[in-house]
Amino acid sequence: MMSNYLPFLLLLSIFACSPLSEPSNSEKQDDKAIINRQLDQWHLDAASANFKAYFSLFSEQGKYIGTDASEIWSVEAFQSFAQPYFDKGETWSFEATNRTVELAQSGNVAWFYELLDTWMGTCRGSGVFQKRKGEWKLEQYVLSLTVPNEKMDNVIATIKS
Repeated sequence: MMSNYLPFLLLLSIFACSPLSEPSNSEKQDDKAIINRQLDQWHLDAASANFKAYFSLFSEQGKYIGTDASEIWSVEAFQSFAQPYFDKGETWSFEATNRTVELAQSGNVAWFYELLDTWMGTCRGSGVFQKRKGEWKLEQYVLSLTVPNEKMDNVIATIKS
């Protein structure tokens, strides 16, 4: 008797696991605007040494990947590293001069890349957000130095020395 319902149950389980619909273009534009505002505020939170707000953007398993090859920080490790700087008000000030945000078709994952005006000169930030319980959380942020191609040989020589 149960075998008669098996095709129906299989079909029902497939639909139950599938998203009901893709987000509309309007919803995607709204999400992109939200992420842009979050990133702008996140950079302001660092510049104003607002520790709690700055780290609240990360998901629990978020990662911050810095410019040094050894810097792949969990949120907890990055908090421990950054806490003394935030406590002294000696944080960093990054201002986005250009940013692109893209959304996955599902509408639950976004990635971005940005150019930043920093104390190091122009840097690039990139990362991934995931929407969890209706809230965008930063899963990964990567900070990179930008090196003009004509200066690359000098940079390589410095790194190798």
